[in-house]
Parts: sequence; C-alpha cells; structure tokens
Amino acid sequence: MSQEAHGQEGNGKVSRVIRIGTRKSQLARIQTDSVAEKLKKLYPDVLLEIVAMSTTGDKILDTALSKIGEKSLFTKELENALERNEVDLVVHSLKDLPTVLPLGFTIGAVLERECPFDAVVLHLKNTGKCLDTLPEKSIIGTSSLRRAAQLKKRFPHLEFKDIRGNLNTRLKKLDEKEDFSAIILAAAGLTRMGWENRISQVLNPDDCMYAVGQGALAVEVRVRDKDILEMVSVLHHPDTVLRCIAERAFLRHLEGGCSVPVAVHTEVKDSQVGRVWTSSAQSCLYNPCQVEEGVDEGAQRVGVTASNVPRASQDAAEKLGVDLAQLLLSKGAKEILTVARQLNDAR
Repeated sequence: MSQEAHGQEGNGKVSRVIRIGTRKSQLARIQTDSVAEKLKKLYPDVLLEIVAMSTTGDKILDTALSKIGEKSLFTKELENALERNEVDLVVHSLKDLPTVLPLGFTIGAVLERECPFDAVVLHLKNTGKCLDTLPEKSIIGTSSLRRAAQLKKRFPHLEFKDIRGNLNTRLKKLDEKEDFSAIILAAAGLTRMGWENRISQVLNPDDCMYAVGQGALAVEVRVRDKDILEMVSVLHHPDTVLRCIAERAFLRHLEGGCSVPVAVHTEVKDSQVGRVWTSSAQSCLYNPCQVEEGVDEGAQRVGVTASNVPRASQDAAEKLGVDLAQLLLSKGAKEILTVARQLNDAR
C-alpha cells in the first residue's frame, strides 16, 4: 500500500485530511488524480491523500476474469480499507463495481462519462486494417467474455484469446510478441492514458455493445459519512447517473456479472425532455425546468445515492432497466445466460 498527498498551495489553512483509495495501476492513478483535482478546486482547504493498493484482479493474471469466480475482483481490497476507516472514499471504474454493494457503502458520485465504446488496437504489422479486413484466423486478445461473445458472432473469421494485465501490460504483450493481431480495450481508458493514437477502430453498438457503467468513474463512500457524501455529490453528472442507474438495474435483474456476456447501449435523447434509451426500450426521465423538484434525501438505487438528481427521474431510469431485463427474460434470456454460465464453467 502506498500513499501520496495532494498538498495545499501557498500558506492555505488545512481544515481536514481526506484519504482517497485507489488501485495501483497507472490508469487507476490517472483516474483518481482527476477526481482529486476536481475536489481540490471545490474544497481548497482540504488536504487530499491518495492511498494506492493492489486488488485480487491485479494479482491473478494467469486466469480469465470470468473463471475466477469473485464478484469484486477490482474492488474488494479497496472496500476493506474503506470499512476499516483507512480511507474516506474510493475511486473506481464504475464497470468494476457489482450492482449490489456491501452493507454500509454507497456510490456517492458518478462523474461525466467518457466515450463508453470499445476500441481495437492493432499490432503494428496490421496498421491500416480493421477487424473486417484482418486475415482469416487472426487472433484477437480480450479479457472480456462480453466482448468475445459479441465479436465472435460479428466477425466469424477471427479467433479470440484471453489476455490479462493492466493497459500497459496488454499493450506490451501486443507490441512485443506475435501472439495477437489486435486487442480490444475500452476507448475511455486509452483516452485517459493519452494513447488515442493507438485506437485503430471504435466499435459501434452493432459490432459490440459495451459493459454496464463503462467509461464512467464512481466514488464510493460510507453511507454514515454524510459530510463526505455531501462533499462528493457535487461531482454527479445527471445524465450519466440516469444512464448508469438504468444499466445497473438491467444487469442486476438479469443477475449478470463477469461470468455471463451482458452488454448495453444507452443514450439520453431529446433536448426538452430527458429520455434514456436502450436498444429495445425507452423511458421519459425528466423535464430540465423541474430538476429541483422531488429531490431524494439519501435513498440508493442499484447502489447509487444521488440526492441532487430528481427522485422521479431515478425511479424511471431504474424501472427502464428492470423492464428491459424482464422483456429479455420473457424471450428466453434466462436460458441463454444459464447456458453461458455452464459453458464458462466448463472452459
């Protein structure tokens, strides 16, 4: 576990110290530092200390994520530190957080979402190509069952193989060996690392829908710490909150996770009335002229507490996710997911 302070400039008086937990990877640190910078601007008299640690998912690199069988691969150790009061809040990639959080914890902020789509990073020998034009039997690296399941159907001439490690490690495996023709990564992570130039192709929803919460950052806090919860709540991005509540409700109702290939695509449309759309359903969420009405004081929806987002809007977003899940279950999704779990267990 390592610790680093974001100190005060000049002779500013420090009112309190806030400790922020994060994974040790370079991407996690970049994401956490971006949240810390926002908090520093909002609360200049607060000293922020970054506490970095390794998680189960960071340590087990020789097994596919879907095979490990742990629901909190990248969050458990961070939440343990939060429970022991070793940190005051934790920054996560929202897609890593299960839809059911441990008792006493909540997501106190969901920041504005970066591009949620997946991206293709080609081996240099394939520069100028895309998945469609790669040679037959080209091997594509991905650690995601969701990505592999969709892309196998869309690009049947390609083969897919597990690749583990953080972004730096996976790019090194791609560039320094001949094992992979390309790898699939989240576009948001590449952008945050400043590696946009490595993106050869962004996959649209027809090619590959993305993971629940992908591209969004979440700040997890203890429910009892009302002052911390109030402090971070100003970071909420309302449209992102509503999209992610719908997505997480959808995933929870399907009882999905790393072991099954559940994917989503949501949008907020219309300029006057907010609507979250999925590929198969829509719901009216809010009128921008009424955003101050019906504010909720602390109730969680799929782990998210957003008292500054209208309650009715959150209810509608959650219902949209549940309704779409029920629609898919009525069309045989449960059987498909059961088979997917069985196939994964047999791998």
